[in-house]
Amino acid sequence: MTLGNPLTLALLGWLAMALAMAVLYAVGRARGNHALVDVGWAAGMGVLALAFAALIDGDPARRTVVGLLAAVWGLRLATHLVVHRVLGKGEDGRYSDMREALGTRAEPVFFVFYQIQAFWAILFSVPILVALSNPRAGLGMWDAVGVAIWLVAVAGETLADRQLAAFRKDPANRGRTCRVGLWRTSRHPNYFFEWIHWFAYVAFAIGSGWWWLALGGPLVMIVFLFKVTGIPWVEKRALQNKPDYRDYIETTSVFIPMPPRSRTS
Repeated sequence: MTLGNPLTLALLGWLAMALAMAVLYAVGRARGNHALVDVGWAAGMGVLALAFAALIDGDPARRTVVGLLAAVWGLRLATHLVVHRVLGKGEDGRYSDMREALGTRAEPVFFVFYQIQAFWAILFSVPILVALSNPRAGLGMWDAVGVAIWLVAVAGETLADRQLAAFRKDPANRGRTCRVGLWRTSRHPNYFFEWIHWFAYVAFAIGSGWWWLALGGPLVMIVFLFKVTGIPWVEKRALQNKPDYRDYIETTSVFIPMPPRSRTS
C-alpha cells in the first residue's frame, strides 16, 4: 500500500519526528546529556527513509535501493554517535556551552532545539523523497551513478570516523590534532564525505520532474557545515584546546582533501 503524495508523507514524518524528539528530550534531560538529539536526527532519517520507501509511489526497484541506502547511512551515523558521543561520555561541548550560557532558560531552549532537529530531518528528507518518487521505470545509468557516489561517500566518512576514533583512543594523543590518513589532507574529511553523500540522491532523482529539489540536499548541507552547526564551532573549540591546531589550519585544506601545504611563515 502506498500513500502516494510526498507532501502527506512529509507532514506525517514531521509529526512522527516531533513525537520521537520529545521523548528523546525527556531522556536527555533525565541523563543530563543532550547528545541524544544528534542520534535522534540520524536514526530518524534512517527510519523515515525506510517508511517513505514503503509508502510512496515510485519505481519499486529504485524505492528499494534508495530506501535501503538512506537507511544504512542514517543508522550507521546514529550508531557512530552513540558509541563516540553518548556511551560513557560527558555532554558534548556544544551543549554544555549552551547550558552554561543559558542558565535557567537552558531546558526550554533544548526542547525547542530538539523540535528544530525534527524539522531539519524532514527538510533533509526532501531529496530522498524526490528520489524515491521518481517515476522513471527501472534502474539505469543514473541509478548506478547514485550507488557509486553513495559507496564512495559513506566509505570515506566511515574511514575518517574510524581514523579519528583510533587517534583519540591513544592517551599519548591527548590535546593533539589528528593528522592521520584522511585527516592529513582535510581538517574535516568526515564532513566532506557527508556532503558528497547528498549528491547520490540528485543522481537517483534524475528523470523526475522535481529532480532539481534534490539539489537542496548538498546545498543546504554545505550551508549547515560552514555556517550553522559544523566547522565554525569545531574549529573554535580546537583552537582553544589544541596548541598545534593553528599550524594545522595553515597547512591543511579546510574541507576538500588536498596534499598538505607548506607553512606560510
